[in-house]
Amino acid sequence: MFSCVKPYEDQNYSALRRDCRRRKVLFEDPLFPATDDSLYYKGTPGPAVRWKRPKDICEDPRLFVDGISSHDLHQGQVGNCWFVAACSSLASRESLWQKVIPDWKEQEWDPEKPNAYAGIFHFHFWRFGEWVDVVIDDRLPTVNNQLIYCHSNSRNEFWCALVEKAYAKLAGCYQALDGGNTADALVDFTGGVSEPIDLTEGDFANDETKRNQLFERMLKVHSRGGLISASIKAVTAADMEARLACGLVKGHAYAVTDVRKVRLGHGLLAFFKSEKLDMIRLRNPWGEREWNGPWSDTSEEWQKVSKSEREKMGVTVQDDGEFWMTFEDLCRYFTDIIKCRVINTSHLSIHKTWEEARLHGAWTLHEDPRQNRGGGCINHKDTFFQNPQYIFEVKKPEDEVLICIQQRPKRSTRREGKGENLAIGFDIYKVEENRQYRMHSLQHKAASSIYINSRSVFLRTDQPEGRYVIIPTTFEPGHTGEFLLRVFTDVPSNCRELRLDEPPHTCWSSLCGYPQLVTQVHVLEAAGLKDSPTGANSYVIIKCEGDKVRSAVQKGTSTPEYNVKGIFYRKKLSQPITVQVWNHRVLKDEFLGQVHLKADPDNLQALHTLHLRDRNSRQPSNLPGTVAVHILSSTSLMAV
Repeated sequence: MFSCVKPYEDQNYSALRRDCRRRKVLFEDPLFPATDDSLYYKGTPGPAVRWKRPKDICEDPRLFVDGISSHDLHQGQVGNCWFVAACSSLASRESLWQKVIPDWKEQEWDPEKPNAYAGIFHFHFWRFGEWVDVVIDDRLPTVNNQLIYCHSNSRNEFWCALVEKAYAKLAGCYQALDGGNTADALVDFTGGVSEPIDLTEGDFANDETKRNQLFERMLKVHSRGGLISASIKAVTAADMEARLACGLVKGHAYAVTDVRKVRLGHGLLAFFKSEKLDMIRLRNPWGEREWNGPWSDTSEEWQKVSKSEREKMGVTVQDDGEFWMTFEDLCRYFTDIIKCRVINTSHLSIHKTWEEARLHGAWTLHEDPRQNRGGGCINHKDTFFQNPQYIFEVKKPEDEVLICIQQRPKRSTRREGKGENLAIGFDIYKVEENRQYRMHSLQHKAASSIYINSRSVFLRTDQPEGRYVIIPTTFEPGHTGEFLLRVFTDVPSNCRELRLDEPPHTCWSSLCGYPQLVTQVHVLEAAGLKDSPTGANSYVIIKCEGDKVRSAVQKGTSTPEYNVKGIFYRKKLSQPITVQVWNHRVLKDEFLGQVHLKADPDNLQALHTLHLRDRNSRQPSNLPGTVAVHILSSTSLMAV
């Protein structure tokens, strides 16, 4: 998997380590020096910070002490509980932390070979579509010989402090980690896709059906190796890290360390009664101060659970920051959840979950509107369609689609200050089944994301079979930036960028002609079709100059709703467009009738309800049924 890991800033870990060992020196990273520039992007330092190597902080330093655990971590002086929560989640997943901490056995201190130690470490993070290998030295910021940022329970365990330093190097400095986003860290640790859920807005505390559906989805994400965190919004600065009467802390990112249905009762009765409770285990990044409500460590509710079940769940009574609560209580007290799906696209695995399309794009500015790609959101109708456009297909009758857009992360530096995100989002439109060129007018909006100045924006949506266009935008026009678009579907979606506005002129255009007219045909529905005992299983075919579009079969009805569109660039204007209705049968499909459309741009009547006729070219006669068609024609090929 990591054969394609890219060295960050071209620093090759193996070569640097080899060089240090040859020269018998400890590595000093010139790109992230032990100076204030690596600590702050603004302001002045507080107490005198001294950068120390682990051997100067304690005896017998170790990467891991008694393995790796979500209990290892404690938040330091920077407000990065979000990062600590993400590390807690990471530590609970062996397959994931071993990706982030590569060659961990080789990177461990070896007391028997002290001369082999070179003071250099490296870690892998997923950034903007690729895994990067970040090299650091082991000098860590301290005050009074104590680590001032993320640290472990054990004074001589350094994995979390070193991972944090590598992550701070990516961000530009340690201060850039203040007030970050757990969703971003989870993605950087896994290459997965983060989905934020607002529990308050969704009213999950009071809506049992929605709550049960969410719990099942969380159970699925957890069981398939994903990471989850939860938090309580702090509205004001005074609210930040305020402890509630129930023991929970506001503005704090808690790692979810287990999701399970817990069997209530004792002995055989528990099996026959089979009453189960939806439960969640969480961990406070401070490593102490826990929930004190129902199902907290010492609460009497645990008497309802057998001893063997309690042991299976690992229930403890220490104030170690880890605790259980019901999912209903979690929805009542917490305001936000972040689910990070670990995307498995391998066809060889038991749980192959998604097909991924990954495309890099950019918002760029140009004087020519046809080349401008920075049009802003739909509020700016005159420039909206100038944005980049991507087409994809849903090939099942209905499919769950995950779409994520991520802008290139901006580093924080002393010279330029904190890297600010643009407000970004995207809209999704259902378009014609045969569209190949860019959209120029509004189609049916299938879904749309929120607009937020977050590094990434995510949307999960269920869509019927068909073709769709995604338009990613900045909120305001005139901004530039790079982005990564990721689209996940169950079967390949053939996602690609639409670059051309209209059919291109080629050397054949003078011989074969060039389109004079664009026509969009939208077949809405039919009525009164020739019936069978079970109703017709009908579909429509739209034909124009050798091009055709076919709808899905509408089963068992004489009044089907097709809702199918085709777009045609026409050279032979005298040739009509034909809409045929067919009945799907096992051996041979039955023709139910057709209509011819002139689709003249001068005809201002958009909606037509027409009688089906037979295929007699001289004197066609009416057949049972009508079809409703919406037509739009224009001599401007960029009208639709």
